[in-house]
Amino acid sequence: MEKFQGIAVSPGVALGEALVLDNQGFRIPRRFVQHDAVEQEVQRLHQAIQATRQQIARNRDAINQQLGPHYGAIFDAHLQMLQDEKLLREIEQLVRRRHFSPEYAVSRVLRRYARVFEQLPGPFAEKATDIFDIQRRLLRELLGRDRQELGHLTSPVLVLAHSLTPSEVAGFDPQYVKGFVTEVGGPGSHTAIVAQGLEIPAVVGTGPFLTAVSGGEEVILDADQGWVILDPDEATRQEYQQRIRRRERWLVELRSLDQQEARTADGVRIELMGNIELPQEAEHCRRRGADGIGLYRTEFLYLQSPTPPSEEEHYQAYAQVVQAMQGRVVVIRTFDLGADKLRHLPEPEEQANPFLGLRSLRLALRHTEMFRTQLRAIVRAAALGPVRVLFPFVSTLRELRQAKTVLADVVEDLQEQGQGPPEPVPVGMMIEIPSAAILADLFVPEVDFVSIGTNDLTQYTLAADRGNREVSSLYNPCDPAVLRLLKNTIEQADRHGKPVNVCGQVGSMPECVILLLGLGLRRLSVAPGAIAQVKRICRRVTLPQCQQVAQRALGMDDGRTVQLFLRQEIKQLDGETLV
Repeated sequence: MEKFQGIAVSPGVALGEALVLDNQGFRIPRRFVQHDAVEQEVQRLHQAIQATRQQIARNRDAINQQLGPHYGAIFDAHLQMLQDEKLLREIEQLVRRRHFSPEYAVSRVLRRYARVFEQLPGPFAEKATDIFDIQRRLLRELLGRDRQELGHLTSPVLVLAHSLTPSEVAGFDPQYVKGFVTEVGGPGSHTAIVAQGLEIPAVVGTGPFLTAVSGGEEVILDADQGWVILDPDEATRQEYQQRIRRRERWLVELRSLDQQEARTADGVRIELMGNIELPQEAEHCRRRGADGIGLYRTEFLYLQSPTPPSEEEHYQAYAQVVQAMQGRVVVIRTFDLGADKLRHLPEPEEQANPFLGLRSLRLALRHTEMFRTQLRAIVRAAALGPVRVLFPFVSTLRELRQAKTVLADVVEDLQEQGQGPPEPVPVGMMIEIPSAAILADLFVPEVDFVSIGTNDLTQYTLAADRGNREVSSLYNPCDPAVLRLLKNTIEQADRHGKPVNVCGQVGSMPECVILLLGLGLRRLSVAPGAIAQVKRICRRVTLPQCQQVAQRALGMDDGRTVQLFLRQEIKQLDGETLV
């Protein structure tokens, strides 16, 4: 039995037969073509490009119908790349001038592009997967071959691969594909997004493991914890079979809580909200009994198009969410992106460390017209229901005050035009940079509410990139330094009578829920799929129990010790959790 750790991107547990996809790609049969065959080969290239465009368009339309246009926008980006004149001209010139076969020309050019993206930091590297997707599709057309294994499944399998493209995942038949694992990839990749939308259990970024498994072997996929277990022994197999059965029972129990309040066993009401990225997720939150949307990430509006979204495009997306929530609060965060992600902006000069560079609110204040466009749409949507605006990545009071000034100007302009809500739109800030958490006593009086982003707060406090496997052991939201910043922020918010919320991943971790309640939080914002689980925990604990747990955790000097302690406590207080 062997175990490999990866990144869990879509939860679930599955046990089944392995389907191993090779990572060698397509073999190119010819490198050169005869001079008198060049025009024929160029024509064959154009035909393959056209056929690939049509296939991608069909994929997009199918995903639009199944999941909505924001998921389909992934394939729009592929289509745009296949319409890039510079790229296509580069491939064609290799055939015309150097007499390369179309297959070799496609592979040579696209792999070069992919390598460039793979060497870039952070989310840029995920773009390489999209390029490989396009390459595979073109070669499939040129060579008349496919990954036949995926198209002729007759029994349930777990797909194991070096990488999978968004279109391959979108084509999975859930009746047969019970989950997948890839050696590469990250939680923000398009492949992960499609897996989450289809609710296929998935683990990515395990590192090399395919040489240790053969097709047909039994595999366990633990997409709750991020494990893939090859050739499990009998004890492990029985353990996971029991977990699968328990999970099925828990899911039935959790569904029964949809319309129940998140109230502790001693009667304290907890406001439980949802984090969303796409408008259609709001309906899922409402059905699961969320009290509102605590974090609406708006980045997808910018990533799906090479041009900036218009005010009307912003407004339609926000209006859909506000109307779906039927009077519940919707917190809309202004875009949290770096300059490197926005294709319509000039290429940023700095590249060495984009996480500390021109991004989020800093970028918005540099490009105020783009910022005003989004704020106008948010204020207009506030006329439809209770909307709050949330500024991300605030590091100084000056930044916060500048952002509030821009918002005030937008509101004044809209009021003069007879638009916008009759009441002021509440303004909040993300506390996710240590400087803001340390100076919470100065920041909190400036806003109507605060939201703690524990993901960034943890990685900036500990100088550990949460997406970097080399330092993943250092990234720990239960580290004493992080807990002290949480405690200080919550205390200052309570002191000034301002609502405080946690919207990071820690709010969805069962063992951390009791800690957060014990620290004084009465509002949590979590992923839609975690709402029922968090609600279940809240209803099974009392505040004195949680406060005692938090007090003991604050007295510890090591993050791992805190985590082990919390896991033991959650088992004692709540029994066995879903994960």
